[in-house]
Amino acid sequence: MEETLVFIDEGFLDKLTKLLGGKTRLKYDKIGFAKRIAEKQDLICRKLFYYVCPPFQSSRPTEEEIRRKRGYDKFIAAISKNKEIIIRERRVQKIINENGEIQFKQKGVDTLLTIDLSHIKDDYPKIKKIILVSSDTDFCPIISDINKKAGNEVRL
Repeated sequence: MEETLVFIDEGFLDKLTKLLGGKTRLKYDKIGFAKRIAEKQDLICRKLFYYVCPPFQSSRPTEEEIRRKRGYDKFIAAISKNKEIIIRERRVQKIINENGEIQFKQKGVDTLLTIDLSHIKDDYPKIKKIILVSSDTDFCPIISDINKKAGNEVRL
């Protein structure tokens, strides 16, 4: 079987697990998930590129923010031990909309993912198929570029 790289936008999967879990995040094995997705396509997952943001921290973090950050740090430390995973972190921005509602937005994840996708041909010349787990149409131009330049197949 051919090898593949799996790129996961955790922001997308987080929203999906909340939807499936009734607003509660579902816990799952990240590398196992990537391997199962690859196997369904008759591929072997060589590496998982995992894009994530630490929880928001205000200038004076609340107890809840501190608790979330501790949990995140523990999670990252645990999965960092797996050499099959490349963790790519950016940041979260807190936005208060015109209705006074608080929203949190990932910043820089799309750019980082696009950069990594653009380096595949040089960094992984034997890889011909890529799996991207995201719902963001901002990746369409880089996917087209990869296909055009290298003949790679990208499955969405």
